[in-house]
Amino acid sequence: MLKIGVLVSGRGSNLQAIIDAIEEKKISAEIAVVISNMPDAFALERAKKHGIKTAVVDSKKITDKAVYEEQVIKVLEERKADLICLAGYMRLLSPAFVKRFSGRIMNIHPALLPAFPGLHVQKKALEYGVKFSGCTVHFVDDGCDTGPIIIQAVVPVLDDDTEKTLSESILEQEHRIYPEAIRLFAENKLKIEGRRVKIV
Repeated sequence: MLKIGVLVSGRGSNLQAIIDAIEEKKISAEIAVVISNMPDAFALERAKKHGIKTAVVDSKKITDKAVYEEQVIKVLEERKADLICLAGYMRLLSPAFVKRFSGRIMNIHPALLPAFPGLHVQKKALEYGVKFSGCTVHFVDDGCDTGPIIIQAVVPVLDDDTEKTLSESILEQEHRIYPEAIRLFAENKLKIEGRRVKIV
């Protein structure tokens, strides 16, 4: 069975969507560990409520990135994680970390990549005047939100949308497509060919 390590920094709503999909038997997998760089992340409470092992590697106390990441890697390898899922994890991974788990790290981003990478993307989408936004699940590479795209979902941008309402519409789709991408990975249905991910 696929073992997942989830990296979090905040409230963990995408973590909850993954937990729910596993408990509903939509994904043949288990969450081996939830690791947070923030000791007070609500995502840790969500994990504990479901009996999932948690770990905190405090990025404010460990300021050397290489040392910090080695500790994260140690936990992931101790828990034998096959797939690493970033769920609201607010840190960029180093090339060394990405290489260590090449083709086995996923991220969810609240925009239709390659448009609007990085932070504050709903604000950028509204300022730009796009008619559609959405979310993207992608494999992680050395760049910021630049890895091969697995699944995307489209959300219309309404005339009266605010950053908050657009975020909520997109989040609803995030909770749908992230578990789906994990399911495809668990069933060995994802094949990376250069920049493209084929569902086989």
